[in-house]
Amino acid sequence: MQSRPFHGHQAAIAFILVTAMLDILSMGIVIPVLPALIEEFTGSNAQAGVINGVFVALWAGMQFLVSPVIGSLSDHYGRRPVILISAAGLAIDGALMALAPNLWWLALARIIAGITSSSFTTVYAYMADITAPEDRARGYGLIGAAFSAGFVAGPLLGGVLGEISPRLPFWVAGALSGVAFLYGAFVLPESLPPEKRMGFSWRRANPFGALRLLRSHPELSGLAVVNFLLYFAHHVFSAVFVLYAGYRYGWGAWEVGLLLALVGALDMVVQGVLTGPVVKRLGDRRTMVFGLFGGAFGVACMGLAPNGWWFTLAMLPNALWGLAMPTLQSLMTRRVSESEQGQLQGANMSVASIAGVLSPLFFGAVYSVTVGPDAWVAYSGTSLLIAAVVLLCAALIGWTVAKRAGRAEQAAVVVPES
Repeated sequence: MQSRPFHGHQAAIAFILVTAMLDILSMGIVIPVLPALIEEFTGSNAQAGVINGVFVALWAGMQFLVSPVIGSLSDHYGRRPVILISAAGLAIDGALMALAPNLWWLALARIIAGITSSSFTTVYAYMADITAPEDRARGYGLIGAAFSAGFVAGPLLGGVLGEISPRLPFWVAGALSGVAFLYGAFVLPESLPPEKRMGFSWRRANPFGALRLLRSHPELSGLAVVNFLLYFAHHVFSAVFVLYAGYRYGWGAWEVGLLLALVGALDMVVQGVLTGPVVKRLGDRRTMVFGLFGGAFGVACMGLAPNGWWFTLAMLPNALWGLAMPTLQSLMTRRVSESEQGQLQGANMSVASIAGVLSPLFFGAVYSVTVGPDAWVAYSGTSLLIAAVVLLCAALIGWTVAKRAGRAEQAAVVVPES
């Protein structure tokens, strides 16, 4: 595989990071207000938890079906057109949510969002196109930092706009996606040259066909399990956090937006600043395991926090979670060829989408039976404690996979004869 110096593609890297940030910014704006809109339609906090979980699962279900197709299309036609179509779709989705008169309308918007946001696989494939394997953890860390930058401004802006009008954040989200489309149309270059593209095949593009790629190498299979558990735990926030924060700590849209902005800021520092030096010192595998253990500890602290201040302090160890994703991605991309990067990211997104379907339904149901006068388990932080256990399992599996891979690499080294 040809080595591509990281500094030699600074312009292309800047373009894809700005595009990624604008997409996440448009999505982050709606986070503080969407559960409240659902609660307005249902009239019940507990019921809103269930419906919000269903909507997140619906979004993830569409990603499961579409992500491998998107990844394979980007391997065939290039990354740029896929990213542009996604931005246009998210702009339409923002308008649909702003005009939604009922839950069915919101469900349609979630379907469109799930389809168009599947292009996140293409963003990672784009970075793989323009960086050498040894630089990918750093590159993926920068993507994570760009996502986090959008996540800092998005919920914070959404909280402010939500205080003005509950529908205004959706309009602004659509407008920002429109800006991302225009930016990409005029500035974003193509990263995959025609000679390195792969023909489109439904055998590879369907989700189950794409998942076969993950069985092509023992370490790849183990890392796919870690990927599933990581996303399963992560969806506890999208499923119940906003409702939980309002129920337990009395936080409104402004407080929730501010805290989510803090989460994004910490994640931006960890992925954009710390990932490179930590990987240089510990290597990809050890950094991944360290990040997973840190995340498990942080989420457990959140679930046990007696008040909002302690919950906020728990964000610090939880931020170490940000070390796991870029290193996990880096390890997996080294196991496939350049022409399969889009397919790999589609398969990864399919795994994440399976978790995204199951996790919100699970955590939404758990939350619904831990709040209110008829609660089966009288502790509203139960969902977070379960998520911490899931992350701990991911850390243990990641450590086992890393240990086995290290032994295999040592055994493959030929010792020269004396």
